[in-house]
Amino acid sequence: MQVDEDRCVGCGRCVLYCPVQAISLSADGGHAVIDQDECVECGACLRSPACKTGALYQPELSYPRSVRSILSDPLTIAPESGITGRGTEEMKTNDVTARFKRGCAGVAVEVGRPLLGARLSDVEKIAMAIARFGVEFEKVNPTTSLMADPKTGKFKDELLREKVLSAIIEFAVPLEKLEDVLYTLERVSHEVESVFSVDVCSRCNPDGSIPHEEILAKGNWWYSINTKTNVGLGRPPAAE
Repeated sequence: MQVDEDRCVGCGRCVLYCPVQAISLSADGGHAVIDQDECVECGACLRSPACKTGALYQPELSYPRSVRSILSDPLTIAPESGITGRGTEEMKTNDVTARFKRGCAGVAVEVGRPLLGARLSDVEKIAMAIARFGVEFEKVNPTTSLMADPKTGKFKDELLREKVLSAIIEFAVPLEKLEDVLYTLERVSHEVESVFSVDVCSRCNPDGSIPHEEILAKGNWWYSINTKTNVGLGRPPAAE
C-alpha cells in the first residue's frame, strides 16, 4: 500500500485501521507514512472509510511481495485453492472430499493469529518442526506452495522476510502421532516471535465421541467447545 503525499492531508484517520500498526504520521504531521517492511498488504485501510481524499492506493505487487496479499487480503484469490482466504475448506467439505480419514486427525496451525502478523521465517520454523513426523501438508493450501521442499517444510529463501497477517499450515497426521505433534508445537511456540492458534479435527466415532478429545485431555491442552461440524449433507458423498 502507498500514500499519495500530494493528496494526503495528514488527518490520521487511516492509522486506526491498520491491524499491524504500519501506518503513522510524518514527523511534521503533514501526511501519512506506511512502513513498507511492516505492511502486510491486507487492504484494510484502502477499503475503510478513513481516507476522504483518495490518498491511499494499491500499486501492482510483484513477487515475492505479492505473497503478502494472498495471505493477508481476504479478497485476494489464491491460485492454489481457487478461493479467497489463507487456507482451504478444511473439514467443512469432508463429506464430499474425504480428506480426513478415520484414524487420522486434521491439524491447522494459524500463525500470526490473532492479529499480530508473522514473518514467513516463523512459519517455516513451525513447518520444519512438524515435518519430521512425516505429516502430509495440504497441497492446495497457499502456504504449502511457498515451500521449496514440502517433505521438510523448508520455505523458499526469498520469502523468509515477507510479513503476512496470518498463514495457515494444514496437514493430516495419524491419531497415534497427534500427541507428539502437539508437544512439538508447544515447544516451538517459545522459539518464534509471533503467536499461533491450533485447530484439530477428526472423524466422529459411531457412538458420537470425538477421537482427538482424549488426546487433548491427556496433554492438558485447553480447547474451545465451539466447533465447526460437518453433518454429512454434501452430495455426492465421498467413499469411506
